[in-house]
Amino acid sequence: MAFQPHEKEVSEFVAARRIGEWISFTRNGVEVNGTIFKIMDNSVIVEISPEDAKEIGAASNMTVISHKKYTPIES
Repeated sequence: MAFQPHEKEVSEFVAARRIGEWISFTRNGVEVNGTIFKIMDNSVIVEISPEDAKEIGAASNMTVISHKKYTPIES
């Protein structure tokens, strides 16, 4: 017996996000800009520069950010 996945409601903010979109967030007191690599239910995976990764103490240039902790950068 297989369970059917249930659809979750997505907020307008999350629905408006796109892969490759630039966002800004603060980590360890440092403001960082990056691009959305993957969109998940509660967060996004963001690609940042190796320099920013080193400055904020991230293990790689990919990091996870909650939808509540970033702002889109207008182009």
